[in-house]
Amino acid sequence: MRGLPFISLIAGSCLLLSFSGCARERLVEKAARDGLLLIGNGPEPQALDPHVTTGLPELAIQMALYEGLVSPHPESLEPLPAVAESWNQADDGMTVTFTLRKNAKWSDGKPVRAGDFVAAWERALNPTQGTPYAQMLYVIGGAEAYNRSETTDFSEVGVEAVSETQLEVRLSRPVPYFLSLLMHPVWYPIPSHLDTDDDASNRVGAWASAEGFVGNGPFILKEWLPAQYVEVERNPLYWDSTTVSLNGIRYYSIDEPGAEERAFQSGQLHVTDALPPARVPAYQREQSQVLRIDPILGTYYILPNVREGVLSDSRVRKALSLSINRKAISEKLLGAGQLPAYGFVPPNMPGYEATFTDEYDPARARQILAEAGYPGGEGFPALEYLLNSSESHRKIAEALQAMWQKQLGIEVQLVNQEWRTYLQRRASADFELARASWMGDYAEPSTFLDLWTADSGNNWAGWVNAEYDARMESAHESTDPASRMQLYADAEQVLLREQAIIPLYHYVTVYLKDPSLKGWSSNILDWHPVKYLSLEKAAQ
Repeated sequence: MRGLPFISLIAGSCLLLSFSGCARERLVEKAARDGLLLIGNGPEPQALDPHVTTGLPELAIQMALYEGLVSPHPESLEPLPAVAESWNQADDGMTVTFTLRKNAKWSDGKPVRAGDFVAAWERALNPTQGTPYAQMLYVIGGAEAYNRSETTDFSEVGVEAVSETQLEVRLSRPVPYFLSLLMHPVWYPIPSHLDTDDDASNRVGAWASAEGFVGNGPFILKEWLPAQYVEVERNPLYWDSTTVSLNGIRYYSIDEPGAEERAFQSGQLHVTDALPPARVPAYQREQSQVLRIDPILGTYYILPNVREGVLSDSRVRKALSLSINRKAISEKLLGAGQLPAYGFVPPNMPGYEATFTDEYDPARARQILAEAGYPGGEGFPALEYLLNSSESHRKIAEALQAMWQKQLGIEVQLVNQEWRTYLQRRASADFELARASWMGDYAEPSTFLDLWTADSGNNWAGWVNAEYDARMESAHESTDPASRMQLYADAEQVLLREQAIIPLYHYVTVYLKDPSLKGWSSNILDWHPVKYLSLEKAAQ
């Protein structure tokens, strides 16, 4: 695999192939012969530590480098045995005991032990770590109190390494989807046999760094060239290594979807989901064999910072929402089957029914804005709209800018930032409006609705509502599936009544996939477990 060229970005978006071999052989064909999968992975990953990141570029790589107690089936997403070879759940649903594989190893040869999961979950719940997904672990008894510093004794949290291969988890309540939660990276183990005490000034574990990486997944880190790619190679110590077909994967960092599409067209990528919407019709007409459009659990939305200023008034937020023609954005700007979003939870969420109707009503929007004290936009301050660099994000932002100017008479200035700066500003509440998106982490409404509880690490809006929190808590405690879904729907009604966020559209995933890539299955989480992927070599 050594000697394969890499993609370089020249003059902003021009991709040149640095391949000096036979001009007739595409890079993807050479890579297929070497068993190296070439993936367009979007913006540069921020870190490989699952307790630090929330982005999709990081998630894709982490799922190759680490493995939890269970892992997803590539099509059904059913939790399959992974580090845990089996488990037993008590009749009351409150205690789950996992038996770990004796042949599960870290990439340095040490065994993966039950204590590695205890150490990982203690770290994730440590208040000083600031894990964005810490709330996902609140299903464990005592976890919430520990994360909130109400107790400092982790032995009071319901997880115990009974032995090196026996892990007992005591839940705070019966959780029917507990095994599905465990597939998320925040539940992955850490190599506790190493010094995992992290420098307080650097939240990223040394074991997750490019220099000292230790993982337990089907692949291990080979090379990380910043702003170019992350390359992983097959892990010979992985317990299920015989299932793994690929020798390696290169995750290319390309900020601009148009550049990523051109890389695919020139034979430099096996797969990309970064296809500019305007290009979809051409592929449907001329290259349908490489185009895939699949529904997924995802929502694109506008994030208002409700902490202060005009956006702290729910009437202003409602006026902004009512003046958006979502159908025009979905059909004219996007045009690949995206659905206008009037709710936050996608309509393809299994077992969930929440009906929200088209609320495009400019006249009512103007009336509400006038009631808030800004008739015709008079006296309304100019707002900033934060977005990360992307042609698609820019076009959507420009459409919103025009709609708000036309319908409400207000000015919105677009602030385009590269990915890292965008994330930093969003996390530090340094924005007024921001484009945002959320992809489901598991197939249950709480993966969307938990974002907006007061203690969520992903509640970037800063919205706090006691009624919403109470309904979400009731939903979490409900053991009846129908009642739980209704409570979720009631909570979502509060979220949208207060217009804490402004949904725009529900995602489909639009892929360009080279025919040589096999095993890339469709599922609603858009997860593609890499241990099941393979590359078909071109005929000589």
